[in-house]
Amino acid sequence: MENGKGLLDGVVVLDLGRVLACPYAAVLMADLGATVIKIENPKGGDDTRKMGPFINGNSVYYTNFNRSKVGITLNLKEPEGKEIFKELVKKADVVLENYRPGTMEKLGLGYDVLKEINPGIVYGSVSGFGHTGPLSKRAGYDIVGQAMGGLMSTSGWPGGPATRSGTPLGDVLGALNMTVGVLAALVNKQKTGLGEKVDVALVDSVAAAMENITMIYQSTGRIPQRIGNRYESTYPYDTFPTKDGDVVIAAGNNKLYGLLCDVMGRPELKTDPRFLEVKDRVANHAALREEISPWTQQHTIDEVDQLLNDAGCPACPVNTIDRLVVDPQIAGARGMFPTINQPGIGELAITAIPQHLTRTSSQPRKPAPLLGEDNAAVYGQMLGLDEAKLAELKEKGVI
Repeated sequence: MENGKGLLDGVVVLDLGRVLACPYAAVLMADLGATVIKIENPKGGDDTRKMGPFINGNSVYYTNFNRSKVGITLNLKEPEGKEIFKELVKKADVVLENYRPGTMEKLGLGYDVLKEINPGIVYGSVSGFGHTGPLSKRAGYDIVGQAMGGLMSTSGWPGGPATRSGTPLGDVLGALNMTVGVLAALVNKQKTGLGEKVDVALVDSVAAAMENITMIYQSTGRIPQRIGNRYESTYPYDTFPTKDGDVVIAAGNNKLYGLLCDVMGRPELKTDPRFLEVKDRVANHAALREEISPWTQQHTIDEVDQLLNDAGCPACPVNTIDRLVVDPQIAGARGMFPTINQPGIGELAITAIPQHLTRTSSQPRKPAPLLGEDNAAVYGQMLGLDEAKLAELKEKGVI
């Protein structure tokens, strides 16, 4: 039976992240039970506090990526701020950051310094290009990762421009890869007592995700192009129009293709020489699309979905976001859009992490912190600083 503690209960994470990639990695760990201490600059905090959408002047963007964390302020440019951070590192398991490479080193807080203070510290860094190579000092954003990692060149329609994914996939992939590396380092630390630096680049993360697309070129010399929603390796594996939107049909092998033909009432398509085998259907994808589209257009999204899945042929709606957030599988059974009560906003539906566990909990644990909300608690409990000292630090601009 699931209990209130998470798999990472007892792990202390110092989250220096801003905007998306690093805060998302940290929220994954927080929802999995780690104590994540979000450290923000006293003057304004995370950039996303000023990014929309807003409710009552409060950023929903910030809230979604920073729930489940406790929040403190600390000015790392102040000498006293650096010393306080080092004291926190002594009591932490993980440091996460997404500054441009070299920034933490300039502050005197790079991994080489922190591992001397705490040899077991796991240091996770996600940046545009990573900490090595001629481009390492460049600023890197999601769109840069998607472009240089190859994703944009193969996204979009034939003859159209290179297209960014509709979500910041470069940042998300970077966050996921850094989290995997950090968790692996924590496992190794249990065996060796030693920490590790985990250096992840957005560009590398996108390049790694290209998988078979890259292998097409590596093995054949053909440069994959933009092909819309269809798949390079099989067909019909594409979107098709219906009366009220689009559906996906994923008849990826001969058996599934046969089921599709039967449901459409077109058994003769199974023996049509143009469509006999997967390679034939890929070669003649345009002609096969012309056979399928008139049938899908006679039905609604949900009718095509039901007819094909009842027959055993994979299909699904192309969910617009209004459909997604009430989908009985995703929102209902899987609970992917829980609500939290966020100060200044009220009840707010957020996006859950996708790890569902049987023995422990993986859920939002508290609202996102107000700027510096937990200064007294964290500095008092971890470092023994009293109210007078905290007032002095605030007066100096250290917190």
